[in-house]
Amino acid sequence: MDHHDEVRDFLRTRRARVTPTEVGLVAGGRRRVPGLRREEVALLVLRHAFDL
Repeated sequence: MDHHDEVRDFLRTRRARVTPTEVGLVAGGRRRVPGLRREEVALLVLRHAFDL
């Protein structure tokens, strides 16, 4: 397994541990996999970075 695979797996498992409602997001729509979508993680990063 190379470094990219390790990072991908790490991020995927961490996203799967958190639900949208746990972080204050609306959990709308059907999900193929559990946890946060990449877009939701990006939104949380921006929210935190700009302290919105």
